[in-house]
Amino acid sequence: MTGLLMVGASGLAREATAVAVLLQHDGPLNIVDDNSAVWGTLHGLTPVIGSVDLVTELVDHDVLLTLGKGRHRRRVVVRLEMLGMDPARYISLIHPRIVLPGSCSIGAGSIALDGVVLTADVEVGRHVVLMPQVTLTHGCTVHDYATLCAGVSLGGDVEIGEGAYIGMNATVREGVHIGADAVVGMGAVVLHDVPAGETWAGVPARPIRTGVHL
Repeated sequence: MTGLLMVGASGLAREATAVAVLLQHDGPLNIVDDNSAVWGTLHGLTPVIGSVDLVTELVDHDVLLTLGKGRHRRRVVVRLEMLGMDPARYISLIHPRIVLPGSCSIGAGSIALDGVVLTADVEVGRHVVLMPQVTLTHGCTVHDYATLCAGVSLGGDVEIGEGAYIGMNATVREGVHIGADAVVGMGAVVLHDVPAGETWAGVPARPIRTGVHL
């Protein structure tokens, strides 16, 4: 590939750009976004060149989804699949200071920013976002489209469901399961399983509402 297309003019796109520069990614860095108001402008130092549909035209570019919410990333993946984009174009973006042990894996399309730690037997799925200083200890599984904000710490054998959102500096006790599309508030201390679709917050974390979709 000769360039990198980031989908979404977001704060995450700025952070991903910084990592791509450190990695000396081949070719130009560009952003696509459906908001026509930002076309032809710079987002940070990166040009916004047009709509998301350009992904299917610039076939010599790698693709990275820089949308902060998992449901938005999931929606774009479906859209691009319907437009015929080859999923092999998705790349993972891993900060160069991260050490990835041989027993750990990070899936295509995922982003891991500076300070992320994976200790042993950690599996991270596709299109996951791991913000700075996230700690994933032994046996953790993070499913596709999940978002772990800065400072999140997971005890051993925690499972994060597809599309779940874990707020900044939240802590999850070992062996706990966070359901699909669940939301954990920032600073929460999660001691028990969180059912799919529920929002929990507090110390210790308790349910505050259900049916929330970020």
